[in-house]
Amino acid sequence: LGAMSSRARTGKSKKAGSALFPSRPKNFRIGGDVQPERDLGRFVRWPRYIRVQRQRKVLKQRLRTPPSVNQFRMALDKAEARGLVKLLTKYQAETRAEKAARMKEAADAKAAGTGNGTMEYKNFIKYGLKHVTTLIEQKKAQLVVIAADVEPIELVIWLPALCRKMDIPYVIFNNKSRLGEFCGKQKTTTVACFTRVDEGDVAALEEVKEMAMAKFNNNTDSRRKFGGGIMGLKTQEKLRIREEKMRAEQAKKSMY
Repeated sequence: LGAMSSRARTGKSKKAGSALFPSRPKNFRIGGDVQPERDLGRFVRWPRYIRVQRQRKVLKQRLRTPPSVNQFRMALDKAEARGLVKLLTKYQAETRAEKAARMKEAADAKAAGTGNGTMEYKNFIKYGLKHVTTLIEQKKAQLVVIAADVEPIELVIWLPALCRKMDIPYVIFNNKSRLGEFCGKQKTTTVACFTRVDEGDVAALEEVKEMAMAKFNNNTDSRRKFGGGIMGLKTQEKLRIREEKMRAEQAKKSMY
Protein backbone atom coordinates (compact mmCIF):
# COMPACT_ATOMS: atom_id res chain seq x y z
CA LEU A 1 0.00 0.00 0.00
CA GLY A 2 2.83 2.34 0.81
CA ALA A 3 4.48 1.66 -2.54
CA MET A 4 1.21 2.25 -4.40
CA SER A 5 0.56 5.49 -2.55
CA SER A 6 4.10 6.68 -3.23
CA ARG A 7 3.67 5.89 -6.95
CA ALA A 8 0.39 7.75 -7.01
CA ARG A 9 1.99 10.71 -5.29
CA THR A 10 4.91 10.72 -7.72
CA GLY A 11 2.50 10.42 -10.70
CA LYS A 12 0.48 13.34 -9.44
CA SER A 13 3.52 15.45 -8.92
CA LYS A 14 4.86 14.61 -12.40
CA LYS A 15 1.52 15.50 -14.03
CA ALA A 16 1.18 18.75 -12.09
CA GLY A 17 4.73 19.87 -12.73
CA SER A 18 5.03 18.72 -16.36
CA ALA A 19 7.06 21.23 -18.34
CA LEU A 20 6.25 19.51 -21.66
CA PHE A 21 2.48 19.99 -21.48
CA PRO A 22 1.79 22.86 -19.11
CA SER A 23 -1.81 23.68 -18.28
CA ARG A 24 -2.83 27.02 -19.78
CA PRO A 25 -6.57 27.57 -19.28
CA LYS A 26 -7.96 30.40 -21.39
CA ASN A 27 -9.47 33.45 -19.79
CA PHE A 28 -12.13 35.19 -21.91
CA ARG A 29 -12.79 38.00 -19.44
CA ILE A 30 -11.91 41.62 -20.15
CA GLY A 31 -8.22 41.96 -20.90
CA GLY A 32 -7.82 38.20 -21.29
CA ASP A 33 -7.61 35.96 -24.33
CA VAL A 34 -9.03 36.92 -27.73
CA GLN A 35 -12.54 35.62 -28.29
CA PRO A 36 -12.77 32.71 -30.79
CA GLU A 37 -14.25 33.39 -34.23
CA ARG A 38 -17.96 32.69 -34.47
CA ASP A 39 -20.33 32.54 -37.39
CA LEU A 40 -22.53 35.60 -36.89
CA GLY A 41 -24.52 35.13 -40.09
CA ARG A 42 -27.71 34.38 -38.18
CA PHE A 43 -27.39 37.67 -36.26
CA VAL A 44 -26.78 39.92 -39.29
CA ARG A 45 -29.62 42.08 -40.54
CA TRP A 46 -29.36 41.20 -44.22
CA PRO A 47 -30.65 43.51 -46.98
CA ARG A 48 -34.24 43.06 -48.09
CA TYR A 49 -33.40 41.57 -51.50
CA ILE A 50 -31.27 38.85 -49.87
CA ARG A 51 -34.06 37.98 -47.42
CA VAL A 52 -36.54 37.81 -50.29
CA GLN A 53 -34.22 35.54 -52.28
CA ARG A 54 -33.88 33.12 -49.35
CA GLN A 55 -37.60 33.16 -48.57
CA ARG A 56 -38.42 32.52 -52.24
CA LYS A 57 -36.04 29.55 -52.29
CA VAL A 58 -37.66 28.03 -49.19
CA LEU A 59 -41.17 28.62 -50.55
CA LYS A 60 -40.29 26.88 -53.82
CA GLN A 61 -39.21 23.84 -51.81
CA ARG A 62 -42.29 23.83 -49.57
CA LEU A 63 -45.09 24.62 -52.03
CA ARG A 64 -46.27 22.06 -54.56
CA THR A 65 -45.56 23.56 -58.00
CA PRO A 66 -47.19 22.44 -61.27
CA PRO A 67 -45.11 20.74 -63.98
CA SER A 68 -45.11 23.81 -66.24
CA VAL A 69 -43.25 25.73 -63.51
CA ASN A 70 -41.21 22.82 -62.17
CA GLN A 71 -39.58 22.16 -65.58
CA PHE A 72 -37.48 25.30 -65.15
CA ARG A 73 -35.73 23.67 -62.18
CA MET A 74 -34.36 20.94 -64.46
CA ALA A 75 -31.71 23.04 -66.20
CA LEU A 76 -28.56 21.83 -67.91
CA ASP A 77 -25.77 20.73 -65.62
CA LYS A 78 -22.14 21.76 -66.08
CA ALA A 79 -21.15 18.79 -68.24
CA GLU A 80 -24.19 19.07 -70.52
CA ALA A 81 -23.76 22.82 -70.96
CA ARG A 82 -20.09 22.65 -71.95
CA GLY A 83 -20.73 22.34 -75.70
CA LEU A 84 -23.46 24.99 -75.59
CA VAL A 85 -21.21 27.47 -73.76
CA LYS A 86 -18.51 27.04 -76.40
CA LEU A 87 -20.99 27.94 -79.14
CA LEU A 88 -22.38 30.86 -77.13
CA THR A 89 -18.87 32.19 -76.58
CA LYS A 90 -17.96 31.94 -80.26
CA TYR A 91 -21.19 33.51 -81.55
CA GLN A 92 -21.84 36.00 -78.77
CA ALA A 93 -23.63 39.13 -79.93
CA GLU A 94 -21.63 42.28 -80.48
CA THR A 95 -22.09 45.27 -78.21
CA ARG A 96 -23.51 48.59 -79.36
CA ALA A 97 -20.03 50.10 -79.50
CA GLU A 98 -18.72 47.24 -81.65
CA LYS A 99 -21.69 47.52 -84.02
CA ALA A 100 -21.23 51.31 -84.31
CA ALA A 101 -17.54 50.82 -85.09
CA ARG A 102 -18.39 48.24 -87.78
CA MET A 103 -20.97 50.59 -89.35
CA LYS A 104 -18.48 53.47 -89.31
CA GLU A 105 -15.85 51.31 -90.96
CA ALA A 106 -18.29 50.39 -93.76
CA ALA A 107 -19.27 54.04 -94.21
CA ASP A 108 -15.60 55.13 -94.37
CA ALA A 109 -14.91 52.44 -96.96
CA LYS A 110 -17.82 53.66 -99.06
CA ALA A 111 -16.63 57.28 -98.80
CA ALA A 112 -13.14 56.24 -99.88
CA GLY A 113 -14.54 54.36 -102.84
CA THR A 114 -13.25 50.96 -101.70
CA GLY A 115 -16.63 49.58 -100.68
CA ASN A 116 -20.34 49.71 -101.43
CA GLY A 117 -21.41 50.71 -97.90
CA THR A 118 -22.93 47.37 -96.94
CA MET A 119 -21.71 45.65 -93.79
CA GLU A 120 -20.37 42.12 -93.90
CA TYR A 121 -22.91 39.73 -92.37
CA LYS A 122 -21.69 37.76 -89.39
CA ASN A 123 -23.39 34.96 -87.53
CA PHE A 124 -24.44 36.12 -84.06
CA ILE A 125 -26.91 34.73 -81.57
CA LYS A 126 -30.26 36.52 -81.47
CA TYR A 127 -31.75 37.58 -78.15
CA GLY A 128 -34.78 39.34 -76.76
CA LEU A 129 -38.18 37.84 -75.98
CA LYS A 130 -40.13 39.42 -78.85
CA HIS A 131 -37.36 38.88 -81.40
CA VAL A 132 -36.80 35.23 -80.51
CA THR A 133 -40.56 34.55 -80.46
CA THR A 134 -40.85 35.90 -84.00
CA LEU A 135 -37.92 33.73 -85.14
CA ILE A 136 -39.54 30.64 -83.58
CA GLU A 137 -42.88 31.33 -85.27
CA GLN A 138 -41.09 31.81 -88.60
CA LYS A 139 -39.07 28.60 -87.96
CA LYS A 140 -35.81 30.45 -88.43
CA ALA A 141 -34.46 29.54 -84.99
CA GLN A 142 -32.38 26.36 -84.85
CA LEU A 143 -31.79 26.18 -81.09
CA VAL A 144 -33.49 28.20 -78.33
CA VAL A 145 -31.80 28.90 -74.98
CA ILE A 146 -34.20 29.87 -72.15
CA ALA A 147 -33.01 31.22 -68.79
CA ALA A 148 -34.17 29.22 -65.78
CA ASP A 149 -34.39 32.01 -63.19
CA VAL A 150 -36.63 34.54 -64.95
CA GLU A 151 -38.86 36.62 -62.66
CA PRO A 152 -41.81 36.64 -63.13
CA ILE A 153 -41.85 33.13 -64.61
CA GLU A 154 -44.97 33.97 -66.67
CA LEU A 155 -42.71 35.72 -69.20
CA VAL A 156 -41.24 32.45 -70.46
CA ILE A 157 -43.54 29.73 -69.10
CA TRP A 158 -45.17 29.30 -72.55
CA LEU A 159 -41.92 29.19 -74.56
CA PRO A 160 -41.21 25.43 -74.14
CA ALA A 161 -44.71 24.59 -75.40
CA LEU A 162 -44.23 26.87 -78.41
CA CYS A 163 -40.86 25.27 -79.21
CA ARG A 164 -42.38 21.79 -79.03
CA LYS A 165 -45.25 22.82 -81.28
CA MET A 166 -42.88 24.28 -83.90
CA ASP A 167 -40.50 21.30 -83.47
CA ILE A 168 -37.53 23.49 -82.52
CA PRO A 169 -34.99 22.19 -79.94
CA TYR A 170 -34.75 24.20 -76.75
CA VAL A 171 -32.64 24.06 -73.59
CA ILE A 172 -33.07 25.61 -70.15
CA PHE A 173 -29.91 27.48 -69.15
CA ASN A 174 -29.05 27.92 -65.51
CA ASN A 175 -28.48 31.66 -65.14
CA LYS A 176 -29.98 34.70 -66.84
CA SER A 177 -27.03 36.94 -65.91
CA ARG A 178 -24.54 34.48 -67.39
CA LEU A 179 -26.65 34.24 -70.53
CA GLY A 180 -26.61 38.04 -70.71
CA GLU A 181 -22.80 38.02 -70.95
CA PHE A 182 -23.08 36.32 -74.35
CA CYS A 183 -25.77 38.73 -75.59
CA GLY A 184 -23.94 42.01 -76.08
CA LYS A 185 -22.79 42.20 -72.44
CA GLN A 186 -26.36 42.64 -71.23
CA LYS A 187 -27.09 42.66 -67.52
CA THR A 188 -29.57 39.79 -67.92
CA THR A 189 -31.13 37.99 -70.87
CA THR A 190 -34.38 36.05 -70.83
CA VAL A 191 -33.99 34.00 -74.01
CA ALA A 192 -31.59 33.67 -76.93
CA CYS A 193 -31.39 31.51 -80.05
CA PHE A 194 -29.12 30.38 -82.87
CA THR A 195 -30.24 31.01 -86.44
CA ARG A 196 -27.08 30.24 -88.44
CA VAL A 197 -23.56 29.03 -87.67
CA ASP A 198 -20.41 28.64 -89.71
CA GLU A 199 -19.86 25.44 -91.66
CA GLY A 200 -17.19 24.28 -89.24
CA ASP A 201 -19.62 24.39 -86.30
CA VAL A 202 -22.61 22.65 -87.90
CA ALA A 203 -21.64 19.30 -86.35
CA ALA A 204 -21.23 20.84 -82.87
CA LEU A 205 -24.63 22.54 -83.15
CA GLU A 206 -26.29 19.30 -84.29
CA GLU A 207 -24.82 17.50 -81.28
CA VAL A 208 -26.28 20.10 -78.90
CA LYS A 209 -29.64 19.93 -80.71
CA GLU A 210 -29.77 16.13 -80.33
CA MET A 211 -29.06 16.48 -76.61
CA ALA A 212 -31.77 19.15 -76.32
CA MET A 213 -34.36 17.01 -78.10
CA ALA A 214 -33.62 14.05 -75.81
CA LYS A 215 -33.52 15.99 -72.52
CA PHE A 216 -36.27 18.57 -73.08
CA ASN A 217 -38.42 18.26 -76.22
CA ASN A 218 -39.04 14.50 -76.09
CA ASN A 219 -38.85 14.13 -72.29
CA THR A 220 -42.48 13.70 -71.22
CA ASP A 221 -41.58 12.87 -67.59
CA SER A 222 -40.18 16.36 -66.91
CA ARG A 223 -43.40 17.92 -68.27
CA ARG A 224 -45.63 15.83 -66.00
CA LYS A 225 -43.64 15.89 -62.77
CA PHE A 226 -44.83 18.11 -59.94
CA GLY A 227 -42.24 19.92 -57.84
CA GLY A 228 -41.90 21.11 -54.28
CA GLY A 229 -43.65 19.50 -51.33
CA ILE A 230 -40.39 19.14 -49.37
CA MET A 231 -40.93 19.92 -45.71
CA GLY A 232 -38.33 21.27 -43.29
CA LEU A 233 -36.16 19.09 -41.06
CA LYS A 234 -38.25 19.74 -37.95
CA THR A 235 -41.49 18.86 -39.74
CA GLN A 236 -39.94 15.73 -41.24
CA GLU A 237 -38.85 14.61 -37.77
CA LYS A 238 -42.33 15.26 -36.33
CA LEU A 239 -43.94 13.24 -39.13
CA ARG A 240 -41.47 10.39 -38.61
CA ILE A 241 -42.23 10.24 -34.86
CA ARG A 242 -45.97 10.35 -35.57
CA GLU A 243 -45.69 7.47 -38.04
CA GLU A 244 -43.71 5.40 -35.53
CA LYS A 245 -46.39 5.98 -32.88
CA MET A 246 -49.13 5.00 -35.32
CA ARG A 247 -47.30 1.79 -36.27
CA ALA A 248 -46.79 0.94 -32.59
CA GLU A 249 -50.49 1.52 -31.94
CA GLN A 250 -51.46 -0.70 -34.87
CA ALA A 251 -49.12 -3.42 -33.58
CA LYS A 252 -50.81 -3.29 -30.14
CA LYS A 253 -54.29 -3.57 -31.69
CA SER A 254 -53.23 -6.52 -33.84
CA MET A 255 -52.24 -8.45 -30.72
CA TYR A 256 -55.85 -8.62 -29.48
